[in-house]
Amino acid sequence: MIETKQQLEQWTATINAIREQIGSVIVGQKEAVEQMLWCVFAGGHALVEGIPGLGKTMLVRTIADTIDLSFSRIQFTPDLMPADITGTNIIQFGLKGETSYQFQKGPIFGNLVLADEINRATPKTQSALLEAMQEKTVTVGSETYPLPRPFFVLATQNPLENEGTYPLPEAQLDRFMLKINVTYPSKDELKEIVSRTTSPVERRAQKAADGQAVTEIQQGVKELLVADDVLDYAVRLIMLTHPHEPDAPSAVKQYVRYGSGPRGIQSIISVAKVRALFAGRLHVSRNDIRQVAVPALRHRLFLNFEGQAMGKTADDILEAVIEETEREQ
Repeated sequence: MIETKQQLEQWTATINAIREQIGSVIVGQKEAVEQMLWCVFAGGHALVEGIPGLGKTMLVRTIADTIDLSFSRIQFTPDLMPADITGTNIIQFGLKGETSYQFQKGPIFGNLVLADEINRATPKTQSALLEAMQEKTVTVGSETYPLPRPFFVLATQNPLENEGTYPLPEAQLDRFMLKINVTYPSKDELKEIVSRTTSPVERRAQKAADGQAVTEIQQGVKELLVADDVLDYAVRLIMLTHPHEPDAPSAVKQYVRYGSGPRGIQSIISVAKVRALFAGRLHVSRNDIRQVAVPALRHRLFLNFEGQAMGKTADDILEAVIEETEREQ
C-alpha cells in the first residue's frame, strides 16, 4: 500500500537498482528490458521473440539473477511430455515392502520459469502450462498443487524457423500479458557484446531485490489511479481493433480477422500502472496507454489471409489504431 512519498521513492530505487544490474550484463535492448520488468511487476507472463543469438535466454536468466527468486529453466523439445513440466506421482517403497505414491514436483514449481523455445514442444505439452499460467496451480490426477508466489513464465521463441515447431494456439497466446520483440543490436552494441563475451572476466548480475519486495510493489501498483477519460481512451483503442466496428481504421477492416479480447485491456491497464510507477507517478496517463498498447496487443491481433499475403504485421495495424484513437480525441 502506497502511504508515503518515502515508500514510493524506495520502490523506485529498487527498480533502478534492478535496471542497473541488468545493464551490467545485457548490452542495449533497453526497450525489451523495460517491457520485461513491466510484466514482472504487473504479475504477468511474457513471450519474448527474436532471431537466434540475440540473448533472449541470457536476458531472462539475468532478470532471475537480480531478483532473489527460485529459477527454473525448461528446454522445450518435440519429445517433451507434460509430466516433464508439471511433475508426476512416483512409487515409494517402505521398509516392509509397502508402497505409496508421492508427488515429485516438476520444474514448473519455481518463482520465475524460463520456457525456452516454447514453440518446439507439441500442443499437448504446451497446454500443460495453461492452468499454471492462469490459475497458478498444477493438477496431477485428483490433486491440485499451488505454485509458489510470485510466479512468472517468461517464454522465448524463434520467429524464423518453422521446421519442427508448433505455433502457439490463440488461447495460450492470450495468457501472455506482453509479447516482447528483441531487435538486432547496433554497430556500437555489437562491439560491446564482443568485448564483454570474449574477455576473461565473466559478468554476473547481483541480487537487487527479493520476492517480498516484488510482491509489495505488485500490490502497490494495483492502487494507482486511472481516470475515467484515460480508461475510456484505452477502451476505445481496444474497440478499434475489431473489423466489425464502424469507426475502425481501413487497415483493420481490410486485414484483421479478429481483434483483441478483454484480456487485452486488462493487460494494458495493469502494465500502464507499472509504467506510471516507474516514472514516479501515482496516476496513469494517456501516454502510458499508448506506450504499452503495442506489446500488450501485438499477439492478440489475428490477421486474415489478405493481411498475411500482403506482409502486414500486427504492429503496423496497431499504429493505425493508435493514430485513429488520437484523431478522435
